[in-house]
Amino acid sequence: MRASSHLSRARLLALGGAALALPAVPAFAADAPALMTLRAASSSNDEVTPFLYAMEAGLFKRAGIDAHIDRLPSGSTIVAGVLGGAFDVGKSSMPSLLAARGKGLPLTCLAPGGEYSAEHPSFGLVVKADSPIKSGADLNGLTAAVSAIDDLYTIAMKTWIDAHGGDSSTVKLVEVPISTVAATVASGRVAVGTLTQPFLKNGLDGGQIKLLGYSATAIAPRFTMTAWFAQSDFAAKNPALAAAFVRVMHEAAVYTNAHHAETVPMLARFLSVQPQDVASLGDRVTAGTVLTPQLMKPLLDAATRYHVVPNAIDPRDLISPVAYH
Repeated sequence: MRASSHLSRARLLALGGAALALPAVPAFAADAPALMTLRAASSSNDEVTPFLYAMEAGLFKRAGIDAHIDRLPSGSTIVAGVLGGAFDVGKSSMPSLLAARGKGLPLTCLAPGGEYSAEHPSFGLVVKADSPIKSGADLNGLTAAVSAIDDLYTIAMKTWIDAHGGDSSTVKLVEVPISTVAATVASGRVAVGTLTQPFLKNGLDGGQIKLLGYSATAIAPRFTMTAWFAQSDFAAKNPALAAAFVRVMHEAAVYTNAHHAETVPMLARFLSVQPQDVASLGDRVTAGTVLTPQLMKPLLDAATRYHVVPNAIDPRDLISPVAYH
């Protein structure tokens, strides 16, 4: 899927007036530098918003980048696409990146994606509306729905269960697309599942499921959930493009964190949902503005504890040098 830029009517009129007052010039100067092409991929979540805004507001173009983005179903497919050369950068959950690095695959993080905040939780555990389940202990031996085995939602669920008196090793995991988790839980086919926005609010509004808890808070009150990444030699081979990408994503994240309402239409188009579904969300994901080892460590430690990665990884080894510029 490609997101496209657009101009307001007022802006178009202003540009039109300016064109009448100025001498005609070629649409593209002969000596104008060519834009650097950037092919990106993301899954369906709010954390892609800064990238979409940077496209629509012209931030990428001003930085000399012709940016395109495709929507893929999961972090693992995005990792495969970046490694295979189909995409220059991708956004994925940290567990997918950690698992890839644990296998020795050459990936590095360029910029933060979403940052979890307990003050604005963006996903949670849900159970059937009439379920007696109230604690982690109540889930022992039952079946749970996850979007992918060993993903962020799996790690958060396991952490929550163990922190609330249960034994996550006894819980059977089945993979269910996140768009159908609410129906799967409501039908009783699984005891618990994880929903992210806007599916969480829509599911709760339907009345057939209820919130059990915000699982990610069990990991830490604040941590880096996702990151934009590339092959490890991307910055070395494309120094100007990598540096410009980092600058643009920082600027876009700062802006979109303070202007959620403005980003509703672009996010709705990317997610293929109605704008009111996005506009009605109580909490939007906080976009990370800087990559730091401190914010990456909580999730990294949890991923190590649940054997998503075979050995402990120093978070500093995951961050590209260009991310600090």
